[in-house]
Amino acid sequence: MSYDPASFRPCTFHDAVPRFLEGGDTPRAFLERCLEVIAAREPVVQAWVTINEAGARAAADAATARYKAGRPLSTIDGMPIGIKDMLQTKDMPTEQGTPLLKGVQTKTDSASVVALRQAGAVVLGKTVTTELGMSHPGPTTNPFNPDHTPGGSSSGSAAVIGASMVPAALGTQVVGSVIRPAGFCANTAIKPTFGAINRGERLGFSQSHIGVHAGCLQDMWAVAFEISQRAGGDPGHPGLYGELAPRPPAKPRALIVMEAEGWAETDGRTMAAFEQVLGQLRDAGVTILRRTDSPLIERFEQAIGGSLALSRDLCGYEMRWTLENLIERFGSGLSDSMMARLELARAMSVDDYRLALLQREEAKRAFAAIDGLADGLISLSSVGPAPLMANKAKDSGVTHTTGLPAFNAATSVLGCPAITLPLLAVGGLPVGVQVIGQPHTDAALTGTAAWVTARIAPVVA
Repeated sequence: MSYDPASFRPCTFHDAVPRFLEGGDTPRAFLERCLEVIAAREPVVQAWVTINEAGARAAADAATARYKAGRPLSTIDGMPIGIKDMLQTKDMPTEQGTPLLKGVQTKTDSASVVALRQAGAVVLGKTVTTELGMSHPGPTTNPFNPDHTPGGSSSGSAAVIGASMVPAALGTQVVGSVIRPAGFCANTAIKPTFGAINRGERLGFSQSHIGVHAGCLQDMWAVAFEISQRAGGDPGHPGLYGELAPRPPAKPRALIVMEAEGWAETDGRTMAAFEQVLGQLRDAGVTILRRTDSPLIERFEQAIGGSLALSRDLCGYEMRWTLENLIERFGSGLSDSMMARLELARAMSVDDYRLALLQREEAKRAFAAIDGLADGLISLSSVGPAPLMANKAKDSGVTHTTGLPAFNAATSVLGCPAITLPLLAVGGLPVGVQVIGQPHTDAALTGTAAWVTARIAPVVA
């Protein structure tokens, strides 16, 4: 099915809650509708590693009873949710996209999953991830054209939203693994401020984030906020600031266009569509600033200009010992892409890592220096629509089979919040536009996102 923003209807949950309370619908019936869509679309989309139907039905029945009694546990009580298979679930295997961990049962819930269950959410199943959350793809296809990738590494989490299977899913991002696939699959998604949502067992990466894919802004924020209220942020981090509901639409005074490393890589059709979005913003009275408008913006762009290679080096160095242990245990079974990452990491010294950390801190300082110039940043979520499944784009020695994260690495390096919105359709496929804020402005960014969604007409190119 080709993507048309005028007719696409994602699965949403917040609008069903009043019917649950009134008795006109139930979480169990909502779940059954989700399972019907999954049965119809999963043979082609292949977004799920495993689904716990019995456990989901039991959880949905418990939620139904709570609504009947007028005592729901939270705003997401009864919401079916997919969990990226990088995160542990006590009732399902955690295979992390590699055959080396096939069938591994940790019998443990990640912190975010514990929080979801406490909030009454229905943990439906595990969604496909690329190999160990990096570049080598799984079987998932783009829900709008199976010849194209859904993106990665949160491939399944993005695809289940694009296929209207569930209202929300958890993803993770170290470089571009939430925002880029979300854009490829017409999701509304957030990569929050670094440390804002407790990563549980994923603390081994110094810029890993847990993010939320959803069919709408309300469900996206509800999931993020309900998790944060129960599990908090990472150790030593204050967690997600804000209120239970997204902020009301708030028109930004000015937005800075972030070029990052994606500007030169973006195809002409996508760039022209993005310029139409910027034109609509200007017509609505928003000042659009470019790198030539201020030496501080130019310095910022220079500081983030090597974010792809920087993220590659940081991730490689930090995951080296995991990979060395897997090789010692299994001998082989890692992809060529993963082995290339390992060889790059083996060549790094402690001083190389220290230089990478210094580069990241310099980028953060340059980002802080532009804070007073605008209310946020705006950028594409990808360099174009989802590439074909056979795509083998290379950057800095690493093969990217799920699309180049050239508009995403910078925000992961900066640890700042980003929300992608489905504002473009290019060649029948979705392309996201992301709004970006300073650290800990996640709640305010939802107001910007709400205003942009209400005010800007999606562009079809």
